[in-house]
Amino acid sequence: MLYFMFNKPQNCVTARSDAVHKTVMDYFPADLAEKLHPVGRLDMDTCGLLILTDDGDLNFRIMHPSMHISKTYFFYAVGSVDADKVKKLENGIEMQGMTAQKAVFTLISEYHIRELENFIPRNRREKYMRNPDGAAFAASLTINEGKKHEVKRMIEAVGCRIFYLRRDSIGRLSLDPKLKEGDFRPLTVGELGLLIS
Repeated sequence: MLYFMFNKPQNCVTARSDAVHKTVMDYFPADLAEKLHPVGRLDMDTCGLLILTDDGDLNFRIMHPSMHISKTYFFYAVGSVDADKVKKLENGIEMQGMTAQKAVFTLISEYHIRELENFIPRNRREKYMRNPDGAAFAASLTINEGKKHEVKRMIEAVGCRIFYLRRDSIGRLSLDPKLKEGDFRPLTVGELGLLIS
């Protein structure tokens, strides 16, 4: 069985093939890419930890909601949070007709928008920089589900907007900080144990 950790960059899609966009598989040699499939998906503009494997059982174990495997995301967002917003996020917030499960929110640091200009996507930079002294923050959110755009939608539900999102961990497995965006390496036996134990 094959197990790889990949640090997914932004602007590529989590798919085996795509007629328009670069895919995560394009970062792997062709002979390896044809054997692997990504476990779950990260949005095109989301970077960070992605597991690729040929082990269908591991894929099920990580992705099926009944397994309750947590995923932690780091992000920068425009806006600000207070105790009431954090309580809503942590207790399960309503978002567009559905309720997110309980989450763990950690505020890391508060900023002015101008301090994070380099992380703002080009297509949103002009809009956000009209208010360079506006509030922004860095935080992490740990969820146990995997609904489409869930982290972004949860933060939008408390009146903020994410402009940079990175997955840092799946369960007890964390992204190797030495692994550059676009690079991959095999999981160690110990790391695989963190995923399946």
